[in-house]
Amino acid sequence: MPIKGSGAPELTEIDRRDDGVGWLAYPDETMQRASHALATDEGVYVVDPVDVEGVDELLAEFGDVAGVLVLLDRHLRDSAVVANRHDVPVYIPAWMTGVASKLDAPVERLGDELGDTGFDVIRVVDNAFWQEAALYRESDGTLLVPESLGTVDYFRTNSERVGVHPFRRLTPPRKLQRLTVNRLLVGHGAGIDTDADAAVEDAVKHAQRRAPFAMLGAMKDFITG
Repeated sequence: MPIKGSGAPELTEIDRRDDGVGWLAYPDETMQRASHALATDEGVYVVDPVDVEGVDELLAEFGDVAGVLVLLDRHLRDSAVVANRHDVPVYIPAWMTGVASKLDAPVERLGDELGDTGFDVIRVVDNAFWQEAALYRESDGTLLVPESLGTVDYFRTNSERVGVHPFRRLTPPRKLQRLTVNRLLVGHGAGIDTDADAAVEDAVKHAQRRAPFAMLGAMKDFITG
């Protein structure tokens, strides 16, 4: 299994629900890069997209695209391509640096909220090496985390349904423990909507203790991948 897919992508749905859908463009890659569409009263917001044939028809099922979001400084992916095709801006957090200049598309800044959608924009990491925001909607407990949490094999130990990114195991995102999570969406892998709160709590609480096992597992996945 390749670490990162190449060649002809294949649209594979994940996380379908009434108010949105996720997809993988390269379902056989180790990284399992997941993209998401969030349907709101303001339109559809597309998060960290990897472009693939058929995705516009998929998005159209949920409404008109209102914007594209980049929530991790390394997740430019195909954000500009998708935004330009739908004639909408790329939104990035106001505090995120070094991203706007790399996007060949109109850019607008996000404050602490995503318009009137009910989603809060949470600053998860902000340092010289890693800048990441999450989206959280308290009304239904939806949490979208692009990188610090994931469900792919190289994020998780054998006992975990959700894992903290191997490079964040020693400094896990403890602020996410304070949230009530009914549905978790992630940037790598399929989300979970059963006992998501307990899975997030377990992942963050035990991240440091399980770090050696997680790092060994991640190395094995990438070497064999």
